[in-house]
Amino acid sequence: MNLMVMLMITSMLSTLLIFISFWLPQMTPDAQKLSPYECGFDPLGTARLPFSLRFFLVAILFLLFDLEIALLLPTPWAINSFPMSTIYWTFIIITLLAAGLIYEWTQGGLDWAE
Repeated sequence: MNLMVMLMITSMLSTLLIFISFWLPQMTPDAQKLSPYECGFDPLGTARLPFSLRFFLVAILFLLFDLEIALLLPTPWAINSFPMSTIYWTFIIITLLAAGLIYEWTQGGLDWAE
């Protein structure tokens, strides 16, 4: 009985929110909203123009430095088992990431303007 009540409340709430989402927004399209947006590239220009690979380089650098979260996430759990070893490897990972960031910064890899 309790499960049926929860399912009914959930379905009624979902239906209510769906109907509200159709009625609530203001639909006033203008030229800016109707124009296509292509991730920072000019959508009205020719597709044959060469574009800078700097955008993709910065995206790859972001993914590379964002992996530190995946590498450092288990640190609080691992520090309970092997505290000195965990601190040592965490220090090495952060040092390598900082050295890579400093290298890219000095080489101009993070500059948007060419």
